[in-house]
Amino acid sequence: MEKLPELGKVHPGFFNRVIYPRLGAKDGSVLVKPQHGVDFGVVDLGNKVMVLSTDPFYIAKELGIEKAAWFAVHILASDVAVSGIRPRYLSVDLNLPPEMTESELIRMWKSVDSECKNLSITVVTGHTARYAGCNYPMVGGATMFGIDNRSKLIKPKVNIGNAIIVTKGPAIETTGLMSAYFPKYLEAEYGKNFVKKAQDVYYQMSTVKDALIAASVGGVTAMHDATECGVFGGLYEMAAHSDIGMNIYIDRMIMQDEVKKTCECFDIDPYRAISEGTLIATAKREKAKAIVAALKKKGIPSSVVGEAVPAKEGMNIIDGKTKYKLEHPRVDPFWGKFEEYLKKSSR
Repeated sequence: MEKLPELGKVHPGFFNRVIYPRLGAKDGSVLVKPQHGVDFGVVDLGNKVMVLSTDPFYIAKELGIEKAAWFAVHILASDVAVSGIRPRYLSVDLNLPPEMTESELIRMWKSVDSECKNLSITVVTGHTARYAGCNYPMVGGATMFGIDNRSKLIKPKVNIGNAIIVTKGPAIETTGLMSAYFPKYLEAEYGKNFVKKAQDVYYQMSTVKDALIAASVGGVTAMHDATECGVFGGLYEMAAHSDIGMNIYIDRMIMQDEVKKTCECFDIDPYRAISEGTLIATAKREKAKAIVAALKKKGIPSSVVGEAVPAKEGMNIIDGKTKYKLEHPRVDPFWGKFEEYLKKSSR
């Protein structure tokens, strides 16, 4: 019997072997194709470019319909923003669970509308229906678009000598979701006040502001939203895509107290765990301090955590006097722990 695959995104090896070689008809207007380490695709429109990104329309009902809809919009918008181009248009396919009530759909869509207005995004087309077999949290899919001058596009290519910047630190999404779903475990360990602080991390789960602020400073060569497999997965994918090495100094990376304690409570490695909202950016060395300062001015913590080096030097994590090879986590530890605590909570 064939072994079932692990949950979550497919491993880069499978993607490169099965998906990447089979992308339909070739078209020279496609400037950026699907690839690991890149969150978006790009189509040439002459003096302008169109940036696209597609994701599940993710509505985790347990979070509350409004909060879940906020997150669904930002997941999509973040993946366009890391191109340096503002997200502008949204196409949504809603394949809703039969049990979703009309009032819940109204609340969800009002929240989508509100957040799209906040981000100056217009819904241009879509599909809405209920179908048997559909279930939360994946209630459909959506594509976000951005169109702007070609000069604004950051076509991701990390160069040797680039500084590596990380915003907010690791495990942002892990903390936001685990604290929302399983607060009683955190309360038992750290008290009610801590739970509130951990749950506030939820609204850090977006890289829209991070990416557009960094791009506005100039000198950015690539950006990536550290989603599944977290910061280590994101760093690995960026390095592999650009065929370079990296030296990452782990003690220079921000670690929020709420993240550290939440991950300790649920026994999750924060560096390998899902972290929507953490921006990994590479930039010309002389621009790195200005980017960090611009982010700080807007209330977004960040730090320079390392540099890009020749591929022959490898991808390395440096922890004090210890140096070890950066490898792709392959399986995000969040999903296993999330499933484990769902079962614990239902007993």
